[in-house]
Amino acid sequence: ALSGPSHAEEVSKFMPTTLVAACEEIEYAQKVQDIFMSPHLRVYTNPDIIGVELGGALKNIIAFGAGMCDGLGYGDNTKAALMTRGIAEMGRLGVAMGANVNTFTGLAGIGDLIVTCTSMHSRNRRAGILMGQGKSLQETLDEVQMVVEGITATEVAYKVSRELNVDMPITEAIYSVLYQGANPNEAVRDLMTRSKKHEMEEVVNNGLFK
Repeated sequence: ALSGPSHAEEVSKFMPTTLVAACEEIEYAQKVQDIFMSPHLRVYTNPDIIGVELGGALKNIIAFGAGMCDGLGYGDNTKAALMTRGIAEMGRLGVAMGANVNTFTGLAGIGDLIVTCTSMHSRNRRAGILMGQGKSLQETLDEVQMVVEGITATEVAYKVSRELNVDMPITEAIYSVLYQGANPNEAVRDLMTRSKKHEMEEVVNNGLFK
């Protein structure tokens, strides 16, 4: 898997870009690294192919949510919160599916999340903006006129998280808007009024936080 924060529009203009090549067999990852490395494209290797592939899929869900926040007129605080807690739930699902949690702090995780949540090159963010502005799902797809991966990824991640008993409140909120007719503002309110949590819930639950 070759992934990371890399809008094609910028790669084609030779803007400095970094990627990660993932493969359990390091020699193959290094071969891909050698092929793609250039003064404009830097490639790292990572043995965690599950985490890299999941990062590339799950960040589209959070980017769709970031777009909805923009469409609703929320500001930088809201987007920062969404992205930070979004990467946390991406990591939770990733670990449950056999990924290394550290992958989500790298290029295929937080790196790809940042670029997809903040750029107008992002189809997922643009679609989220339109739905936040009150357009229906079909109206949104008609206007974007391209595949919006986050819409399908939301449905899949929602079902898998329930099967694996993984807490993914942001994904659940976006699912409720896309597939259950929830109002985006109400979905945000429901997120904000959830029961109190520790920021590092897993650490607390394992008895490591005194």
